[in-house]
Amino acid sequence: MSGTQVKEKKSVTLGSIWRDKHSRGVILQIIAVIGILLFLGNIVSNTVENLDRLGVKVGFDFLSEPSNYDINQTLIEYSSSDSHFRAGLVGLLNTLLVAVCGIVVATILGFTAGVLRLSNNFVLSRLMQVYVEITRNVPVLLQILLWHGILIHSMPVPKKAEALIEGVILTNRGIYLPQPIPQEGFGWVWIALLVGIVFAVFFKRYANRIQTETGKLIPAIWIGFVAVIGLPLVTYLLMGSPIEVSYPELKGFNYKGGFVIKPEFMALWFALSIYTGAFIAEIVRAGIQSVSHGQTEAAHALGIKPNFTMRLVVIPQALRVIIPPLISQYLNLTKNSSLAIAIGYMDLVATIGGISLNQTGRALESMGIVLGVYLFISIAISAAMNVYNKRVSLVSR
Repeated sequence: MSGTQVKEKKSVTLGSIWRDKHSRGVILQIIAVIGILLFLGNIVSNTVENLDRLGVKVGFDFLSEPSNYDINQTLIEYSSSDSHFRAGLVGLLNTLLVAVCGIVVATILGFTAGVLRLSNNFVLSRLMQVYVEITRNVPVLLQILLWHGILIHSMPVPKKAEALIEGVILTNRGIYLPQPIPQEGFGWVWIALLVGIVFAVFFKRYANRIQTETGKLIPAIWIGFVAVIGLPLVTYLLMGSPIEVSYPELKGFNYKGGFVIKPEFMALWFALSIYTGAFIAEIVRAGIQSVSHGQTEAAHALGIKPNFTMRLVVIPQALRVIIPPLISQYLNLTKNSSLAIAIGYMDLVATIGGISLNQTGRALESMGIVLGVYLFISIAISAAMNVYNKRVSLVSR
């Protein structure tokens, strides 16, 4: 018999599998998934059975039926003879419009207020503190109603309104502005704008690389700004100014022509931006304070100016703390936009989840569409911000 010892294979039993931590976790997850699927399947089966017993139709064929209602603000062509699907699309675009505008303004306002809260200026610091504490503790619905009331009751009626400048009229039915109407050849201006943006992005990266390698500062922001503005402007002039302007004119009891920003949109936009901006301000303040004070002292010792210290030293390090809770605030703002129905702003909830639901009686399908769309938007925002969060996070060696 040789001196090599043959190791005896361990027998695999149910007990050994259950005692293994990894295997036990996989088994429990499989059981949980099966249980959830069975639970959801039971709910769907009972729902379909009960609806069939009551004679209620289930399906999305109602989306092709005429909507038979008007929408006060549309970003695309729409009339009451269009389908419920078209009405829902208009509502979705209105939801995205207020969400995007709100996120942009809330971010700017929040970052500004957060930095000013740490200012050595006593007045500015206390003003920002008052803004944050009051705004965060007043329900957003009340703020929406407040702004709507201010815009409706403080503005003059159209017949008594006077133009601030040519073509700009403030009324209680909205702000009327001149509307540019593109003509033939204007597409080249859009192409020039796109080229300018691409050039600005790549030139900024080039300037950053040169600064990293040599320490030489290149005014990339100003050069990029000139490219983004100058190139389309030159193209516009070369194409013979391919644009016409429609000015609002008073006809009867209201203005016709031009472009109007409805008070419902402005009230919702202002309220959501100011409310969310207060929360972002506290997130920014906490993020800045999380950066070691030694970083600031080192920057000052190197002779770096305070504004450059904040922009190039403190904020980049604070972003790793700011971004995760900032994602939640963006999601909250988007979901809070569903309160638009309180002031008559025709968003997705007011169209598909409101009037279309009442007309067709398809509550299950309508609310399913609304829930699915909000879920998709939230996941998209979260995914985009998580990608950015990975880019600004610290890389350990």
